[in-house]
Amino acid sequence: MPIVAAFAVPHPPILLPEVGHGEEKKIQRTTQAYAEVVQRIVAQNPDVLLIVSPHATLYADYFHLSPGREAQGNLSQFGAPEVEVRAVYDQALVKRIEACAQRWEIPAGTAGERDAKLDHGTLIPLWLLAQAGFSCPIVRIGLSGLPVLAHYHLGQCLADATDALNRRAVLIASGDCSHKLTHDGPYGFAKEGAAFDRLLTAAFCAGDFLSLLSISPQLAEASAECGWRSFQIMAGTLDRRSITPELLSYEGPFGVGYSVAAFTVTGADASRNFGKQFEHARNAKISAVRNQEDAYVKLARQSLETRVVNGLAMALPDTLSPELLHTRAGVFVSIHKDGELRGCIGTISPTEKSIAKEIARNAVSAGCNDPRFEPVREEELPLLTYHVDVLGQPESIRAESDLDPKKYGVIVQNGSKRGLLLPDLEGVDTAAEQVAIARRKAGIQPKEPVQLYRFEVVRHH
Repeated sequence: MPIVAAFAVPHPPILLPEVGHGEEKKIQRTTQAYAEVVQRIVAQNPDVLLIVSPHATLYADYFHLSPGREAQGNLSQFGAPEVEVRAVYDQALVKRIEACAQRWEIPAGTAGERDAKLDHGTLIPLWLLAQAGFSCPIVRIGLSGLPVLAHYHLGQCLADATDALNRRAVLIASGDCSHKLTHDGPYGFAKEGAAFDRLLTAAFCAGDFLSLLSISPQLAEASAECGWRSFQIMAGTLDRRSITPELLSYEGPFGVGYSVAAFTVTGADASRNFGKQFEHARNAKISAVRNQEDAYVKLARQSLETRVVNGLAMALPDTLSPELLHTRAGVFVSIHKDGELRGCIGTISPTEKSIAKEIARNAVSAGCNDPRFEPVREEELPLLTYHVDVLGQPESIRAESDLDPKKYGVIVQNGSKRGLLLPDLEGVDTAAEQVAIARRKAGIQPKEPVQLYRFEVVRHH
């Protein structure tokens, strides 16, 4: 039996009187909508609850599934140890999900649990259900740092596994929206917060999961959300299902967006294959980017592809321009995948005999030697896009007031420690932010004196 309903819910501990001590009255719409969700789940009488939580065990490259027979947890960290829940895991379903994920080549399983206690993203919906007199076995699913489609495909695995074992299942996607809605909130304000929440709630209201999947990762990160990946998995569980979508509530009086949404499955609908639609749109976008590559970007891409596929350095084409072949400059090569950084390596000053050789060397280094990432695999190559920044000569400046983060990059130097930040980066709006980031990259403390340099770049993408 496929999943019969899914619910997107927040997990603010303050929602509970045991924690809120009256403050919960400020999110009355969330409280009422949550009560409606509880009633609907009880009415569905599921055999199992699938609970996706951003506060369960999380890995960059692996989805953690609930191991063992059971788990318990409480809200003692929020001053309410009496709010305690014990949950029994559906072990047979967990094994089936693991097997399905293996067929899909999705890294998911029960290995690597760091904390067996139920996290508050899982515990709060279970507590509210228990207060209504309902409990059933659960499967708890953690998130990962993997791309959008990996989360969506895991959702498809959840649906396939419950169907194979004839489980009547309800999915709860636990997650808050932006944490940066107000200046006086605990996380401060960012203009991206409200923008993210508008896109997300519009997608919920319309049941438009393609729009949900297509939210910019940079916008999501700047908004400090914690639920987007939970909702991606939820969308995957409803792949090719017709649904009735309902946005039951949205509010954010504490500076954090709380959205409650319900999706009731009404049948099959092959047109709602949003994972495929997202994949096609992504591939078309990459193809359009490839068609507009200039010689600098094309050289970076082909240099990495040649190294990854053949293990060899690419011979430079004879058709390159004199500037590429006979001019020297520092070069940064940035590689992106699914809108997120996949590698970046650069040189402040030239180390090769030409810009062309500088690009080729740094492209390979960005793809294979950036210590923050695993080396690029051959199957990833069609999904990558490239930026090439050719640096102008750095010039010494006296103060931050001589900087313009949209026009100039910055170099900060203290003795042998030196940090660089390129210009016109998303989310870097002031010279102070620019210098602070460059200091952190160099390991220079905020109060240590630095010599500042600025430089311009010619950006190719």
